[in-house]
Amino acid sequence: MSHHQLPATLQSLTEATHADPFAVLGRHRDGEDVLVRAILPQAETVTLAEVQQEMQRVSGTDIFEWRGSAEALPEHYRLIWRDQDHREHIAHDPYSFPPQLPDFDMHLFGEGRHWHAYRLLGARVHETDAIAGVLFAVWAPNATRVSVVGEFNAWDGRCHPMRVHGNGVWELFIPDLPPGLLYKFEIRARDGSILLKTDPYGRRFEVRPSTASLIEPPSAYRWRDESWRLARAAADWQHRPMAIYEVHPGSWQRGPEGEMLNYRELAERLVDYVKDLGFTHIELMPITEHPFDLSWGYQTTGYYAPTSRFGSPDDFRYLVDHCHANGIGVILDWVPAHFPKDAHGLGRFDGTALYEHQDPRLGEHLDWGTLIFNFGRSEVKNFLISSALFWLEEFHIDGLRVDAVASMLYLDYSRTDWVPNQYGGRENIEAIAFLRELNEIVHDQVPGALVMAEESTSWPQVTRPTYVGGLGFDLKWNMGWMNDTLVYFKEDPIHRQYHQDALTFSMLYAFTENFLLPLSHDEVTHGKRSLLYRMPGDEWQRFANLRLLYTYMYTHPGKKLLFMGSEFGQGEEWDSQRILDWYVLEYPLHQGIQQLVRQANRLYRDEPALHQLDFVGEGFEWIDCHDAHNSVLVYQRKARAEDENAAQEAASTSTHQAGQRPAHLVIALNFTPVPRREYRVGVPQAGAYREVFNSDASAFGGSGVDNGNAPLRTEPVPWMNYAQSLLLTLPPLAGIVLKPVPTSAAEGANGAAATPD
Repeated sequence: MSHHQLPATLQSLTEATHADPFAVLGRHRDGEDVLVRAILPQAETVTLAEVQQEMQRVSGTDIFEWRGSAEALPEHYRLIWRDQDHREHIAHDPYSFPPQLPDFDMHLFGEGRHWHAYRLLGARVHETDAIAGVLFAVWAPNATRVSVVGEFNAWDGRCHPMRVHGNGVWELFIPDLPPGLLYKFEIRARDGSILLKTDPYGRRFEVRPSTASLIEPPSAYRWRDESWRLARAAADWQHRPMAIYEVHPGSWQRGPEGEMLNYRELAERLVDYVKDLGFTHIELMPITEHPFDLSWGYQTTGYYAPTSRFGSPDDFRYLVDHCHANGIGVILDWVPAHFPKDAHGLGRFDGTALYEHQDPRLGEHLDWGTLIFNFGRSEVKNFLISSALFWLEEFHIDGLRVDAVASMLYLDYSRTDWVPNQYGGRENIEAIAFLRELNEIVHDQVPGALVMAEESTSWPQVTRPTYVGGLGFDLKWNMGWMNDTLVYFKEDPIHRQYHQDALTFSMLYAFTENFLLPLSHDEVTHGKRSLLYRMPGDEWQRFANLRLLYTYMYTHPGKKLLFMGSEFGQGEEWDSQRILDWYVLEYPLHQGIQQLVRQANRLYRDEPALHQLDFVGEGFEWIDCHDAHNSVLVYQRKARAEDENAAQEAASTSTHQAGQRPAHLVIALNFTPVPRREYRVGVPQAGAYREVFNSDASAFGGSGVDNGNAPLRTEPVPWMNYAQSLLLTLPPLAGIVLKPVPTSAAEGANGAAATPD
């Protein structure tokens, strides 16, 4: 039979255009007998193993057929074929298996309510009728044909065409296929074009610049963090310290030849370092798979895969587990706001705008050259929510930092040509619904997990529950505080008296949200320079200003975040292509910055007044915010009142006078290089205070101007609306923290050191 005389069904099979391969391939009734048909483009000969009979090639094609008795052939038979190199292969026929995807799961996915869609789609090691293999599934509703291609079939789209379900999900179970092999999906679009796509639900990828997905077996990793997760679920995180160290794994440190560290090496080095400095969490910039190093991970192509730059998924599990074993939480930067246009990725996945909007005014970010998810589409929403749960559940991540939330909330974000919503407004109603649903599901499914928003506008109630109209996030990055603070610090100290409101303004809104104070990677790149070199003055003043900035951050209400390198005064602007300037730690001023951060973290953790009431006004009180002439701020941070028994016991002992409030600290900040001696400050209680922190300490590289180790006694001189006051020395470009001391301790000889060890 010549090629052009083939029946249309076989013709379309050879041309890889047939939309229903199971109607042609596999085992079918043929009168009293059965007909078995297979397409094997690499085969020279094909034999049915169970009957030891050779199949006949359909002339001019790579299709093989056998007719015979139905009784002679089991339901799942094996094919033996020899290729052109005379190598022999044996495997069960994929086209002898019925559909494997459960109807209920498919129904949930279609409704956008399959929260674990990664257990339905992708490439999963699977067993049916005691036969093991890999089950492939992909959503491509507008494709006319989808095939699994890989190193197991010479990347030939004719070999393994898939069956399609009514909801646009294509599936194929390939028996006897081991994990560890590379694959992609070959998609024929309606216009006849052929697309080669990586698996949207792929769990592992080749090392860039290669882009194939890799069949990942079920994890064999044995977690050791059950006690951590139980404690996290029960924790009252709002009233506990949270100091986050933000890390870009590719440029924090590297190996001796400049090679990337494996997740396991990173775990050992990073945890020791972070523990020593006293941070409570690390936050990883996106380690979701991405093709381009210079995107820093923010242009994600693998929403279900830790990047293979640093090792395997189990290597990443080890990193998280090791953090938990050492009391360190792990937050992942996660990017649902946009995705890149790379041809192998999600863009026009089946030849149509599937994950994105068709209209570029809705579906494209001009700033970043990326595409925007269609948040109103059930399957897309499902893809993203399932991804969030995947990281939290499969990798035990403690929280997600959601990138670029503002770009999701507004239809006119950074664009002049935009499409209003159905009410004529600029709010992206579908994205808002998605974010609320995301937060509700995460909090329901993963107790204790936190979701934080990088949101730079005045959108209301970002961190309020959805049931009162909020977005449901746990924390919001305080971009206003960050911007105002850095603008202020840029000013020469002689001019700061005219800009004091830049510092005081944050307290007008500090408790409208659950804020996190971020000094992140965004502040030390794109020509902005490092934090150290954003400070004015000579070398001494720059370092003093930086120590003062950190003192202000650690004593201001809100959780804390510091980008790597900033903790030792990195001089050069951050460059993701090279490691941090660790060599500067040979110099005393840089050592001093690191020591200050270590002590600030300790003070922040140990003093409830600095973290317990971060999100409510009771935790902060101005003592004086009006001395702009001297550029001085004085305020107190407060903890909860002790419980009744403790309060009564305290009142009845000689160590406390009636009305004393030991759970507070007084903070005084001097933003000029002029020491202020005999500077009077009102304080909320009579007795004595001790200087417990001083950013000008010589141990930090400062000038050593301080208030001594001895307790400072209050005087009954009314000042700043208080009946009692202190005469203080305010060191230059520095902040001090004062703590009330019990009367007996004040009368004693030697108190604790006022400056750090």
